[in-house]
Amino acid sequence: MSQPKTVLLIEDNLDIRENTEEILKWSGYKVLTAENGKQGLDMALEHKPDLVICDIMMPVLDGFGVLHMLQRNKDLSETPFIFLTARTERSDFRKGMEMGADDYITKPFNSMDLLNAVETRLKKNEIRHKNFSPDIRGD
Repeated sequence: MSQPKTVLLIEDNLDIRENTEEILKWSGYKVLTAENGKQGLDMALEHKPDLVICDIMMPVLDGFGVLHMLQRNKDLSETPFIFLTARTERSDFRKGMEMGADDYITKPFNSMDLLNAVETRLKKNEIRHKNFSPDIRGD
């Protein structure tokens, strides 16, 4: 049996963080949580998660800053990144996507929408790595 995928959830609102963590854990993911962008960035550097879900409006370092810093790190630049935010303005959505986010989900969100986005991004990343990495196992 393969190891569960690790999802880093960066969210400053405790209720949303705990609720989202619970949804992800019920779905079989290992979940790491951070309450602000700086803490989340430190955790990403330490744990190298398979996917990051991040709020935009947070103290210390906002979600745009987190995405920017992850993309500058060679070990994390390919990590799928999903914004989960209350910001619904089209300009915020465009900025997030132009910066390289893989998805943009607005709060309040449907748990199935979140899980589908997570699963889709993880599958796409896995396919990309299989297509661009030499298969040393030979199967």
